[in-house]
Amino acid sequence: MAQPWKLATARKVADAAAAEAAKLKWDAFCITIVGPSGDLVYFEKLDNCQYASIEISQHKARTAARYRRPTLVFERLLAKGGFFAYLTTLDNVIASRGGNPLIVGGKVIGAIGVSGGAGSQDDTLSQAGVAGLK
Repeated sequence: MAQPWKLATARKVADAAAAEAAKLKWDAFCITIVGPSGDLVYFEKLDNCQYASIEISQHKARTAARYRRPTLVFERLLAKGGFFAYLTTLDNVIASRGGNPLIVGGKVIGAIGVSGGAGSQDDTLSQAGVAGLK
């Protein structure tokens, strides 16, 4: 099978997230696209994004790709407490919504991570990026 990851694909996903941000008049986000290993493929920083969100968006994308699930899953499990406290001991996990895997033909080809706003805002833009893949 040919490699499905092309720079144009990464830009398409990031552009969909950025378009949603523009539509909502949100201009303070960082958008990261990674491959299936969690390594950086594409990055975009909107005009008013805080510097901390550069790394946070990359961490969210890396977690979603390597663990093959949305970062929201980790956030919800940690909120349950007790048994799920072990999640904080796993390498490279960020338990904050805004990271979502990118799936083509049932395979994770990468992930998107968004940071800069409230978790719900980050996830809204990240989901828009996922939808842009289709």
